[in-house]
Amino acid sequence: MTMNEAVSLVTALLVGGALGVIFFGGLWWTIRGALPSTAPALWFLGSFILRASIAIGGVLLVTRGDWRNALACMLGFLTARGAVTWLTRTRRASPP
Repeated sequence: MTMNEAVSLVTALLVGGALGVIFFGGLWWTIRGALPSTAPALWFLGSFILRASIAIGGVLLVTRGDWRNALACMLGFLTARGAVTWLTRTRRASPP
């Protein structure tokens, strides 16, 4: 593995993480905003189109047709999913 390939993989991993934070953080934001809204369907539809477009476009740009970059990007994306899920979880009060 050359230095350029290693840099490419690390970049794909980091971009995948950023895309995951945008996608899943945006989902969390959408749920919080759509539930009290009078038009939640518009929130969900608009948010999904925007989040999916950003994620798909970012993946296509960073992978450049290389399966190793795609794998690194997906690993970053899924790691971000776990991080956003952990950071946005609701804390329940323990029973008395």
